Amino acid sequence: MVHVLSSRTLLRPTDPERSRAFYGEKLGLPVYREFGTGLERGTVYFLGGGFLEVAGRSAEPPSPAVKLWLQVADVTAAYEELVAAGVEVSRPPVKEPWGLIEMWLMDPDGTEIVVVEVPADHPLRYRP
Repeated sequence: MVHVLSSRTLLRPTDPERSRAFYGEKLGLPVYREFGTGLERGTVYFLGGGFLEVAGRSAEPPSPAVKLWLQVADVTAAYEELVAAGVEVSRPPVKEPWGLIEMWLMDPDGTEIVVVEVPADHPLRYRP
């Protein structure tokens, strides 16, 4: 078995500066590290227990099969902060039939981001 010490999701955006402005300024993700210069510049953001690396450039946006799932403590507060920052939210927070409270938005390349609150009584957080 591979012993994983760390992990990160890699995004190769069509416009790296636009994506860095979105993830760093609009979503407010804290920076773990930055590297390189010019077109090779990369930024790695903290994502709770993982990382998101925005680096390089792609001629095509990422596949619609790629999605980010971000858990927050309070999705309603996150919604208010994001709307105030000018982020377009595709769907405001809704309690799903499976018990999670989810909000949906997209990054500048159309990568879907699901922002999730796991209620205290949900099986993901607590099992009797």
